[in-house]
Amino acid sequence: MRAQLRAIECGRYRRREVLPFGVPALDAVLAGGGLALDALHEVAGAGPDMADDCAATLFLAGIAARAWGPVLWVVRRRDLFAPGLAQVGLGPHRVLYAEAADDAELLQLMEEGLRHRGLGAVIGEAKRVPMTATRRLQLAAEGGRTIALLLRRHGRAGADPLAVPSAASTRWRVASAPSTPLPVAGVGRAQWNLALVRQKGGEPRDWTVEACDETGRCALPARLADRPAAAGRANRRAA
Repeated sequence: MRAQLRAIECGRYRRREVLPFGVPALDAVLAGGGLALDALHEVAGAGPDMADDCAATLFLAGIAARAWGPVLWVVRRRDLFAPGLAQVGLGPHRVLYAEAADDAELLQLMEEGLRHRGLGAVIGEAKRVPMTATRRLQLAAEGGRTIALLLRRHGRAGADPLAVPSAASTRWRVASAPSTPLPVAGVGRAQWNLALVRQKGGEPRDWTVEACDETGRCALPARLADRPAAAGRANRRAA
């Protein structure tokens, strides 16, 4: 009955409340089983070097790729590599770019994009984001279906960008990790050390994951994903 009433109230379609990763080990830890769509989520590279910055950027792009509709990406500098975003599922036909003069203008553009309600995701990249600005972004996202994603860039001083308070629902830290070697000569799929630093209504956690594929989905490395099944087979043989 409740499901029928929700369907009548929302028309023929029911709005999704969360965006799952599609990886049980991650979704089981997240409150609600995924990233809340009407909320702000923050990501930072583990360090200021290019490898971690690229990993954090691609992690965000993979999330946006799995959201519905067009994506607004607000930048301070023109350093996004469109073919790289396309490799994790975020094609150029879906991305609207906006360039801001400073962090204050960037946050304002993000807020306007969230209130538009016609976008699947709004992404911004900033160094200095006060607590009040994160509250405004969270309020702008609430009640809609546009996920707000903020890339916290490292400043010159080298301080942890996630050390400052924020109203974000989740906060993530991403670091590049050695890729898994292929059975034959060559380099395997890139890997990340992924840390859920904070989440509302849940505990922090960290994983080693394979980088997003062409559908925007990351995965557990085979040696980790197969561990429960292998343990089960061993137990059966022992019995």
